Amino acid sequence: MKEIIAGVDEVGRGSLIGPVYAAAVILNNKIDKKKLKDSKKLTKKNRKMLEKYIKKNSRWAIASASLDEIEKLNILNASLLAMKRAIKKLKHKPSLVLIDGNKIPKIKNYRLKNVIKGDQKIPEISAASIIAKVSRDRLISRMSKKFNVYYWDKNAGYGTKDHILAIKKFGITKHHRKTFQPIHNILSHS
Repeated sequence: MKEIIAGVDEVGRGSLIGPVYAAAVILNNKIDKKKLKDSKKLTKKNRKMLEKYIKKNSRWAIASASLDEIEKLNILNASLLAMKRAIKKLKHKPSLVLIDGNKIPKIKNYRLKNVIKGDQKIPEISAASIIAKVSRDRLISRMSKKFNVYYWDKNAGYGTKDHILAIKKFGITKHHRKTFQPIHNILSHS
């Protein structure tokens, strides 16, 4: 019997705002795996086109861990929780789950394997990185409309120079991760 492989990746770990997202993807046989690359190496336009293509040609699930969960558990454990949720949401149980990075979530009765730089090597993980990134970017873009002084539509909440300057000038929002450096440092010096 052919092995059913799911790829899993998360996005938003290094961001200073909002939830962390994870996706789990099982590709079907018709998909052109050569089109799939690490989401960070694709333009925004290409990611959106590929997201539609992947969703049409795979079984997939997206999950997240909230800002509160990140603050309570820390970002690593929240990322693993989002991954676990995405894997569990898949309608078909994979025989092997390949996870980007050096850590794997604890899930009973699943065969899990981590792959360093998996988003660059494994098409299933690349696909997961693309749909997780596009999904999270959509949320951040909506949030950005209300908090446009932080330039989240351009920086996805990462600690760019413009974002840090905006935090110093306007303070933090309810979406900022207060336990993260540099926000923690800014708060403790104000």
